[in-house]
Amino acid sequence: MKDIIDGFLKFQRDAFPRRSELFKRLATSQNPRTLFISCSDSRLVPELVTQREPGDLFVIRNAGNIVPSYGPEPGGVSATVEYAVSALGVTDVVICGHSDCGAMTAIAACKCLDHMPAVRNWLRYADSARVVNEARVHASERERVDSMVRENVIAQLANIKTHPSVRLALEQGHLALHGWVYNIETGSIDALDGATDRFVSLSEHPHVCATPARLSRAA
Repeated sequence: MKDIIDGFLKFQRDAFPRRSELFKRLATSQNPRTLFISCSDSRLVPELVTQREPGDLFVIRNAGNIVPSYGPEPGGVSATVEYAVSALGVTDVVICGHSDCGAMTAIAACKCLDHMPAVRNWLRYADSARVVNEARVHASERERVDSMVRENVIAQLANIKTHPSVRLALEQGHLALHGWVYNIETGSIDALDGATDRFVSLSEHPHVCATPARLSRAA
C-alpha cells in the first residue's frame, strides 16, 4: 500500500500541476467519445494502451471483459453501458480482450471453479463463446486459449447489441462497435473486421470496425 500512496503523492506533486487546466475543465463535466470495456487484469491498462488522457475514455472493467445480455435485472455493466450510450452519447464502443486471460483460460481448460461460485456464475455469460471454441480443433493449449479469447470478444459484441440503447444508436447510425484483442507481450492489437469476421492487425488496418456506424436514416 505504501507504493500506492507514494504514487498518489507523486501525482499530486508532479502530474496534477501539469494538467491543472484539464482537471479544471473536467471538474464539472465530461465528454468521452468512447466506451472501453476491458478485463480487470492488471496488465491491461486502457488509458496506457490507447495513450488517452483523463476524460477521454468511459471505462468498464471486469473479469473476462464481459457484457451480460440485456435482461429484466440489469446489473452494473448494463447500467454503465446505458449511461454511456444514452446520456454521454459515446460514438464508439470497444470490447477488448487480451492474451493470457485467466478467465478465458479457466473456461478453455474446463477448470473447476466451485471454490469461486461468483466467478463461475459470471463466466456463464461467455457460454456461447465456449461452445463455439469447444467445437473446434486446436493445435495446442495455447491456441485453444487464444481462440477462446477471440470468441469471447465476438460473443460479448453480440451480447451488447441486445441492449436497447445500443440497438437504437446502431440503428440511427450514431454508434460503432469494435472488438479488440491486446497481446501483452508484443503490445499489438488484433481487431475484428466485421466485413470478413476475421481478426486483423489494427496497426495495418487502423480503420477496421466490427460494426461500422451507418449514416442516420434522417440524414
